Amino acid sequence: MGRRSILIATGWVATAAIATLIGLGAIRLVGESLTGTPGGVRSEADIERALASPEPVPTAGPGTTGTASAPPGTTGTASAPPGTTSAAPSASSGARRGFATDGGTAVAECDVGGVRLVSWAPAQGYRVRDVDRGPDDDVEVTFQGATREYELKVRCIGSEPVAVADD
Repeated sequence: MGRRSILIATGWVATAAIATLIGLGAIRLVGESLTGTPGGVRSEADIERALASPEPVPTAGPGTTGTASAPPGTTGTASAPPGTTSAAPSASSGARRGFATDGGTAVAECDVGGVRLVSWAPAQGYRVRDVDRGPDDDVEVTFQGATREYELKVRCIGSEPVAVADD
């Protein structure tokens, strides 16, 4: 009876291990779409990497920079080095710029239809409460934390996305 008990215990452990692995695989495949933020959560480094990618981004010329003023609590980064041009502009090509608050980050783009939010991601401990992605005269995203809320509002000034104070 000792050999039979060991065989039963080994079978039970093997079955439990296989069921656990299948469950973890299923959660990994489906979990992000059930519990994730729409559009995915991107870190600031991911956004900077996306902005630095070779996607065509036309600029106004050699004097174009990413140093336009932004409200307190936000920072901006230029989407491409000054003076760069694209060889084949895409249908949604325009000036892109990243913005960061303590509540999260966003990337906005200006083109013929106005400004639109390309992507946004809440910081750890925050969630996206409201998004107006555009295209429109202005777009905004609101990051809600346990004790604080940050609203990022962006408009196109010239052909550059610029963070502005909320009206």
